[in-house]
Amino acid sequence: MADSEPEAVLGPFSSPDARATPWASALALLREAEVFWLSTVRPDGRPHVTPVLAGWSLGGMCFTTGARERKAHNLRANPHCVLTTGTNALTGTDVVIEGVAALVGERSARERAVADLERKYGPHLTSPEGTWYGLGEAVVAGDVGLYRVEPAVAFAFGKLPTSGQTRFTWPDR
Repeated sequence: MADSEPEAVLGPFSSPDARATPWASALALLREAEVFWLSTVRPDGRPHVTPVLAGWSLGGMCFTTGARERKAHNLRANPHCVLTTGTNALTGTDVVIEGVAALVGERSARERAVADLERKYGPHLTSPEGTWYGLGEAVVAGDVGLYRVEPAVAFAFGKLPTSGQTRFTWPDR
């Protein structure tokens, strides 16, 4: 699992005074973000993008989906995907994770990921009044799929006042 520190390189389209975003800063943004956009490819090649709840767990980004949902169909045909989060503004930082999604099969791993997601999203997942109450139990039981995306490459896009494009790569992959 990918908890190793990636190399961070500032991209050529960055402002002259920009500095590479440290992985710890990008990881903090991933841990704090509530909404992610999952991009997959349909079997016929057309793109598909949908919002998901996601969290850093098991050394990658984890999210859930039912077996009959479009994203699950897409991932069975082509597991390559992108998770994106950030700000809907010209300031702040956006983070992109590219990788391969794999179903988490081991119950103990699903339990760890669910615990991380429940800590992150709190009452949305744990309270009977929460929109996704019961999701954790369904994931642990294997009734809802838990996917883990191990990053192949990641990017942090710093925006105004200083724009910077940091590329993260893991030397052990």
